[in-house]
Amino acid sequence: MEFNYKFKGDTAVASNAHATNMSFAPDVYRDPTYFSGYLNKHIPFREAISALHDIVVSDFRYKPKDKSDYKAWAQQQEDIWLAEYMRGSVDVEQKVKAVRNELETVRKQKEEIIGPFAKAKRKYFEHLYHANRDQWIVLDPVITVHPDELFFECFSQDESSYGKVGCNYNVFNKVNEFKCGTTNIDYSSDLYNEFQKIREYKETHFAIDPSGFEVQTTREESYKEVKIDVPASWVRGFLQVSSAMTVPSVSFQLHPMDVYNICFILRRYKEKEGPRSIRWVLKPGEPVRLIFEPWNYEVKCARSIYQGAEAREVRIWGRRRLLLLERLIPVTNSFKVVLLGSGLPSFYIADLGDLNFTLGLSGWTVNDWSRLGNFDLLAPRLEVDSMTMQRVYTGLREKWVEKPDSLAAHLGLDKKLVLGALAAFTQVGRVIYDINNDSYRIRELSRESLPMEELRFANPREEAATRFVLTNHVTASVYVNREGKKALSGTVKDKDKTYQPEMLIDADERAVSGKCTCNFYQQHKLMQGPCEHMLALRIALREKQ
Repeated sequence: MEFNYKFKGDTAVASNAHATNMSFAPDVYRDPTYFSGYLNKHIPFREAISALHDIVVSDFRYKPKDKSDYKAWAQQQEDIWLAEYMRGSVDVEQKVKAVRNELETVRKQKEEIIGPFAKAKRKYFEHLYHANRDQWIVLDPVITVHPDELFFECFSQDESSYGKVGCNYNVFNKVNEFKCGTTNIDYSSDLYNEFQKIREYKETHFAIDPSGFEVQTTREESYKEVKIDVPASWVRGFLQVSSAMTVPSVSFQLHPMDVYNICFILRRYKEKEGPRSIRWVLKPGEPVRLIFEPWNYEVKCARSIYQGAEAREVRIWGRRRLLLLERLIPVTNSFKVVLLGSGLPSFYIADLGDLNFTLGLSGWTVNDWSRLGNFDLLAPRLEVDSMTMQRVYTGLREKWVEKPDSLAAHLGLDKKLVLGALAAFTQVGRVIYDINNDSYRIRELSRESLPMEELRFANPREEAATRFVLTNHVTASVYVNREGKKALSGTVKDKDKTYQPEMLIDADERAVSGKCTCNFYQQHKLMQGPCEHMLALRIALREKQ
């Protein structure tokens, strides 16, 4: 998937003993988006934006040890070892020597032929690393300007970690001017090093340069055009994160010292065998407890009391990614933990006063956000007509950020319709869900319409579910339980077998839980989204209504 960017110049940083000026070059192809102000919260901003950089460059996938040097040495030594073993035979030793000389001649000929190519390749990559290190990082962060805050978003190299830094305008003073919107900025690799120089005693000017939009064709050479081949998985991951944030979850607060203890355990101990999980043990009115497997070390968070109504136990994997929060501990007031369930994504929101930092982790490191977690299938699936969709989007754009309840009241629409429309816009990259304040925000991920056929958001399971309904292979019934949630049950005939799916839908049309007798559910539960039989049950109910 190819995105086209055009920048006026490069990101510029000017620093001296008294002041630092940072000017970001935005994408001139997009609608004008700019901002200018001076930092007021120097240290929290420095730590938050640096932690975001740690996410961008992180890759927690398993990397086997490189044994190529050892194997090359062992191969060269084989004939020597053989000669030593057969040293008693002069004839054999002479033959081995002849073979050894012949092999050495062949190796020299090989080096003469391949040597120039290997040298040129090594020289090219060394030049690329030092002269254009940005090419080693998949994508720069996306920056969005809103009336209440400025926020950055990014993904890790392994696409299993999502990061977001939100800064309200108290982080800045002397805010000169800004215009709301989303843009891609020219974020050079040297910028991270400049962020480390931010100090309280130095005045730091932060700007997304508005002059980037003063396009003059007579000075075309001042613009830099960039075509980036964006992996579809990166875009799909952004869309899945917002869908996952809307899934019903359990949340609680953690004291920064408790997060320090978690990082301490992860730094001190390195597991050599599984299971490599953390078990969160949550009991109402009691301190949060964590059990680190396989050692079963327990950390009792005496400063963090679980306020939920019922006891829960949730297991998460890919725990070493929590070390991405380590840098924020000294400047954070508290951490909010949001757990979707065992083997499902988790979110960690750091409260830095006027800043907030969100770390979103997929179910486990190898299971990145785009491949297996189809959380859009758990989002509200209510069908909304195009006119209502446009009303909802226009209404949200008036304020750029709004809660679903207030938006529904403002437009005079049923909240279920509003949530259905917002879920649809989330899945096409035009709206983002802000888990920090339970609201939706305008965020155009791309200036062009996303190629949904390439992103394949029409999940194969959803296609199969629609086929079951169209061929009348679904029987469904529904009733409202004591809590006001709709309990769906029925049967789905799939070839020569009949399955019995069940689902629980809350008042916001979100799938809270479900189960089925099929093999897909038995293997994955809801870690990869609902099976096609659950979806068929939901579609059949929607058709009846």
